[in-house]
Amino acid sequence: EPHLPRQVFVKCHFDYDPGRDSLIPCKEAGLRFSAGDLLQIVNQDDANWWQACHVEGGSAGLIPSQLLEEKRKAFVKRDLELTPTSGTLCGSLSGKKKKRMMYLTTKNAEFDRHELLIYEEVARMPPFRRKTLVLIGAQGVGRRSLKNKLIMWDPDRYGTTVPYTSRRPKDSEREGQGYSFVSRGEMEADIRAGRYLEHGEYEGNLYGTRIDSIRGVVASGKVCVLDVNPQAVKVLRTAEFVPYVVFIEAPDFETLRAMNRAALESGVSTKQLTEADLRRTVEESSRIQRGYGHYFDLSLVNTNLERTFRELQAAMEKLRTEPQWVPVSWVY
Repeated sequence: EPHLPRQVFVKCHFDYDPGRDSLIPCKEAGLRFSAGDLLQIVNQDDANWWQACHVEGGSAGLIPSQLLEEKRKAFVKRDLELTPTSGTLCGSLSGKKKKRMMYLTTKNAEFDRHELLIYEEVARMPPFRRKTLVLIGAQGVGRRSLKNKLIMWDPDRYGTTVPYTSRRPKDSEREGQGYSFVSRGEMEADIRAGRYLEHGEYEGNLYGTRIDSIRGVVASGKVCVLDVNPQAVKVLRTAEFVPYVVFIEAPDFETLRAMNRAALESGVSTKQLTEADLRRTVEESSRIQRGYGHYFDLSLVNTNLERTFRELQAAMEKLRTEPQWVPVSWVY
């Protein structure tokens, strides 16, 4: 018996204004959208132009297909491999290209850095609990403070991993309280075997987060809160870890300087940051946003720790009551 075709929804990863598109057959028929918008694809019969509408409603309009936008972006990049061979960007498509699916997403809904971010297929899910909460941001924006605050606020609901290190324990240290201690050889072997989400070296000792540690927190029924490097999000962005990714954005330079001064005066912090430190934080923050913004579920500008914490709490509560759009590979 005939079955209805699966509805296709996408999250857009670029801004599009049909009024400025020289290739669109009819500017008035185009649908404007911004990065982060959710669209329903109504028709994909044409190789270059799809019909779509915003999920909130409104009439359908034309948008560039994944393939056309790939060609256009590759053409700009002078990437010979993807540049169309015909004289026009609307040239005919080879059978090989046609067979390639709409999305550049792999099984894990990951994008490699060399791939072009255009559309990502998503699905609407009823409210559900995320297994991990991932806080991304520049050094010094307050991610660790937010993580610790959240765990102290509700330790039955939130937990985090204990990092591993190859350094010897100090006399006062107990195994598993601040760190798990292992030999350097064992740690290096596990890093080679891909058992670490991330790792680094400091003063000749290795430190890292084991993927099994995350699984352990999740298995205990808690949301595992992680403040990791942005590259680690790619590994976590799977149906196993279903992360909710929050970008803690640095405020502008002047606000950051005032915050550091206030923290020193109130005794909350003893570390006076230099102008260079503050500028580095602001620059790193915008670099992370440019490179990894497509992974973020939420962005919060941390101008006040208490307020940012309340906003984070509210977002986590919302996940329990409102439907969520997630990468389609988490569902099918």
